[in-house]
Formats: sequence, C-alpha cells, structure tokens
Amino acid sequence: MEKVQLWIDKGIDLLLEYGPKVIIAILMYVIGSWIIRKLVGLVRKGMSAQEYDESLQKFLLSLVKWALTIFLLITVISVLGVETTTFAAVIAAAGLAIGLALQGSLSNFAGGVLLIIFKPYKIGDLIEAQGVLGNVKEIEIFTTKLVTPQNKLAIIPNGAMANGNIINYTAEGKMRVDTTVGVDYGSDLKKTKEVLLDMLVANPKVLKDPAPSVNVSELADSSVNLVVRPFCKPEDYWDVFFATIEGSKHALDKAGIEIPYPHEVQINK
Repeated sequence: MEKVQLWIDKGIDLLLEYGPKVIIAILMYVIGSWIIRKLVGLVRKGMSAQEYDESLQKFLLSLVKWALTIFLLITVISVLGVETTTFAAVIAAAGLAIGLALQGSLSNFAGGVLLIIFKPYKIGDLIEAQGVLGNVKEIEIFTTKLVTPQNKLAIIPNGAMANGNIINYTAEGKMRVDTTVGVDYGSDLKKTKEVLLDMLVANPKVLKDPAPSVNVSELADSSVNLVVRPFCKPEDYWDVFFATIEGSKHALDKAGIEIPYPHEVQINK
C-alpha cells in the first residue's frame, strides 16, 4: 500500500507541475491555429485587393502559413518546458539530414521561387514544357499542374520547369494555325488563293489582325501545295485548326478547284 500511495503522490505532483502547462500549450495551439487562419485570410484579401497574380498569391500564402505554423509549434513546445535552444539545435541537425535526403525537393522549391519571380507563365496559360502541352491549373511550391487537351492532369516538378525550355502559347495573345492544302497543277492559283482567303475571313474566330495568308509553299509530285495560315486566340486554336481543314475542302469543291486524290492535309510543326 505504501508503494501505491507513493506512486499516487508522484502522479499528483507531476499533474500539478505539468498539467497546467499541457492545458496552456493545448489552448495556445488551438488559439494560435485560429489566429493563423485569420492572418492568412487577411493576407489573401490584401493581395487580392492589390491584384497580385493568382499563382503568386497561392505560393506566398503557403509560405506564410508554414512559417507561422512552425513558429507556433516552437512556442508551444517552449511552454511545455523544453529548452528552445536545444530544440533549435535538433531542428538544425534534422534539417541538415532532411536537406541532404531531399535535395531534389529543395531544387523543386528553388525552381518554384524562380518561376514566381520571373513568371514565364501564369495560371490559365497554354504552355508546352517537358514534353507536355496543357493549360496551367496550379503553380505550387514544388510542382506545376497542367491540364492537357485530353483533360489529363500532368504534374511536373518545378526544378525541371525552371531549368527546361518553356513554350508559352498564350503570352502573345494570338497563335498562327499552319495547315497545307494541295491542288491540281491545272488549277488557277490566283482563284485558289482568293477562295481560301474568303473561307478564312468568313470564320469569326479568325483574327483580322494579323491578317490570314495563303501562299504557295511547294511544287510537289502530284500537287501544288499552299500553306494556309490564319491567326486566332490561343483558346480557339483547335476550333480554327479543324475548321480550316474542313472549310478548305468545301470551299475548293464549291469553286470547282480539283484536289488531287488521294490527298492528305498536312500539318506544319
């Protein structure tokens, strides 16, 4: 009984010594987490009011949230009586070990910072990078997410994005659609060009400036090939591409201009 009473007394002493600290630490964490959410919300509203780029907003908000959370955890641990200097040394040692193990992730983080600073693309842009073509859905700390024309989600490390070639089809606000159409050697080239240009002008998604063009590109074995080049907005690319191929066939047939058979419309890349 004496031993039991001794353990009970020790338990009560520990409870009296550490109980208030644990309660205070829990309250501090709960209240601190609530304050962090509010602060992040205020920062978000502030950046929205200043019309910060959407990708920059998400990136900075993520950094702010993590920084405040780490500070809160260190504060809570110090309330429990753990020496922060010792804790800081442990964090430094762990950080070094983790850093060596996660060099690729750190490279992706650095790449994300570079992408945010230099802004080679933003959310919504149509880009081609690392062999993937798609619209930018998100720019996160470590990765960039693209949605391909097939509606597939492609996740690419930011390190590769920052160090590789990027083609931004949206940056200039317009794209040229290149197709090739072949006609018979006996065709009137002047009339052919007029028919194809009229077809392009009639398409409301084809831009007037720069003006579309039709030019002879090749005297092939069985046809005279003409390059048909309308300009359009990036989001209208595929609509204009398919409409140009189909429209060329209908317009030439209607004008009585012969297309050699068999003939394949070719795409210039």
